[in-house]
Amino acid sequence: MEEFLKTKLREKCQELGLPLVGFAPVKRWETPPEELPHHFEEWIPEEFWPQSIYPEAQTVIVIGLPVQLPILETAPSIYYHELYHTINRLLDEKAYLLSNFLTSAGYPSIYLPRDGYGDIEVLLKKPLAFFSHKHAAYLAGLGSFGWNNVLLTPEYGPRIRFTSIFTTAPLEGDPILGDDLCTRCLLCARSCPVDALSTKKEDQFPPPMGKIKCATRSKKLRKKYLSPCGICIKVCPVGKDRKIFNRTNTTIYTQKKGFEKYHRSWEHVKKYGSKK
Repeated sequence: MEEFLKTKLREKCQELGLPLVGFAPVKRWETPPEELPHHFEEWIPEEFWPQSIYPEAQTVIVIGLPVQLPILETAPSIYYHELYHTINRLLDEKAYLLSNFLTSAGYPSIYLPRDGYGDIEVLLKKPLAFFSHKHAAYLAGLGSFGWNNVLLTPEYGPRIRFTSIFTTAPLEGDPILGDDLCTRCLLCARSCPVDALSTKKEDQFPPPMGKIKCATRSKKLRKKYLSPCGICIKVCPVGKDRKIFNRTNTTIYTQKKGFEKYHRSWEHVKKYGSKK
């Protein structure tokens, strides 16, 4: 019955246009699987576990939608700003529909919002949401952490947004990949405009990031209708999407010679629709 339900859920996700879906039993928050590619000095506090938020939860279903790389390359821009909010809105809608689908099938379920905070001012005081979708995706076997503390996937690198559904259905978890996808190239750290990421390879992995620095930049960009920043995920070399969009050469972002037509297109987009 469990396998049948998982098959039906995967079919439903395909119907909803969701290319990535993963399943993680809530027990994985209590006892992290040995196959996980990283071992953290401090694990997720119990108050952030799914069973602490929805005590009936048996499984977390994680869904993801990709961030289209050619649009992201204009970031920070109004184009990426709109794409970001479109993806968040779609994720919320699709997670809500999936939770209703499960509830109708006899397994009471709830969706979680993609962004669990009211405003950037809140993050400046407490840079945490009440649940981490990236850790859920990690435990659902969808990828591993990158140097910039964002989850990397084989398909899209860090250019993917996730959200989650808590369900009472006791579903078998997906296999943990066990592979560390990060290349340690440090392009994300070297490209960060506010130095929120460590550039020292001897630091712990994933290294701590300057969340307040990142949030402060987001606050400034938001006033210009340019938030989020997006630079650290656009330069990451990981992801099959780079080949699909013919962007395997990441020097496209650091030099103009040979890539003039791309830089002209990005500069055109940046000129319009936002404040300078």
